[in-house]
Amino acid sequence: MLDVSKKMAPCFVNFSRLQQISDIQAEIYQNNLELELLKLEKDTADLIHPSHLIEKCDVLQSMNNHLEAVLKEKHAIRQRLLRPMCQENLPLEAVYHRYVVHMLDLAVTFIEKFETHLETVKNSPHLDANLKQMSKALAKMDILVNKTEELAENILKWRELQTEISLYIPKMLTEERHLHELDIVPPLPFFPKAHTETSRAK
Repeated sequence: MLDVSKKMAPCFVNFSRLQQISDIQAEIYQNNLELELLKLEKDTADLIHPSHLIEKCDVLQSMNNHLEAVLKEKHAIRQRLLRPMCQENLPLEAVYHRYVVHMLDLAVTFIEKFETHLETVKNSPHLDANLKQMSKALAKMDILVNKTEELAENILKWRELQTEISLYIPKMLTEERHLHELDIVPPLPFFPKAHTETSRAK
């Protein structure tokens, strides 16, 4: 009876399970809140993180110092701006030297192609006529290419024929020489005895 009385009723077992489920859900909710806070901190780290704030303060301080120097030299800068800047060297920080070099290369390239660009702009109204002329020229080039191919084929055929002839001529000469060597010498003509005697008497 004591052992039986120790066992929990089914309703209390379900109640304990519901309590565990609610505790797990509360823990998951707490973890989700902490995760959202971490994401928010990561997204706003450049605004509220001390290291980023120190960097921004340094940049602002350098800008403030530069503006103070400009305000102190305001009169000299105004006079400098009023003067022409011909044949004078402007001071430039070393950080911007490579950008200036790249800009100068672009400027030189633009100046070199400036006349070409102007001609292109001037010829833009006549673009249709130029395209028609180009199409005609391309058609003529196609015809010339076809004729050139035909001429090249004829030249190759003529060259093959010449090589065959040049190979055949020595053979023909050797055959004729061989035939002359094998040819029999013809006999002398036969004259009668009386005819020989009369010719001697004469």
